[in-house]
Amino acid sequence: MNTHTRTLQLPQTARERGKIAPAYLAHIVFKTPNFARMIDWWCTVLEARPSMANDDLAFLTFDAEHHRIAIVNMPALLPLPKFVRGMDHVAFTYRSLSDLLMTHQRLKEAGILPVWCTNHGPTTSLYYADPDGNKAELQIENFDSTEDMLQWAEGPDFGENPIGVDFDPDELYARLCAGESEAELKYRPRIGARKLSSVPAIVVGRLHRFLARLAGR
Repeated sequence: MNTHTRTLQLPQTARERGKIAPAYLAHIVFKTPNFARMIDWWCTVLEARPSMANDDLAFLTFDAEHHRIAIVNMPALLPLPKFVRGMDHVAFTYRSLSDLLMTHQRLKEAGILPVWCTNHGPTTSLYYADPDGNKAELQIENFDSTEDMLQWAEGPDFGENPIGVDFDPDELYARLCAGESEAELKYRPRIGARKLSSVPAIVVGRLHRFLARLAGR
């Protein structure tokens, strides 16, 4: 696949293509030496509860699935080197902007603050880092349908700024409480071109941001 090709269409589902694919994404597993802290953090952030836990393993869930997050206690593990390839983050979608911003307020009171808040265009997103440095994206969909989102993405705004427009969640929450509609608050203002080097270092890594700046990105 040519990674430089700009694709703006929703492909057929695997079923529509006559293929057998998973029914849904079931769970994510973390291995950690910070067992208790990781359980507490993920339970707090996702309003999850253990469905099964012992000294070696914890299954956490926030819905009818028996577990969405599994945490494995491995005390001898070393910290992951910062500049290695791998999964960047996992994302969880909320039903409304109100739910997302109220979750931000709840986590703020618990001392858990986002490392990046941005309106990507397709989503309004809050990124958090767990005790091991894994990132969780809490988001809402900004468009009522995938077709509406793809139509927006065909315009010049996404082409010049595919990264996002940063925002202050406290300010957005105050505007919501003052009576502004969610549609107004989800609208992404046009700020012109944005480079990768403008993304917070904790999100993309200091070295990556430095190299992006050198490359003019």
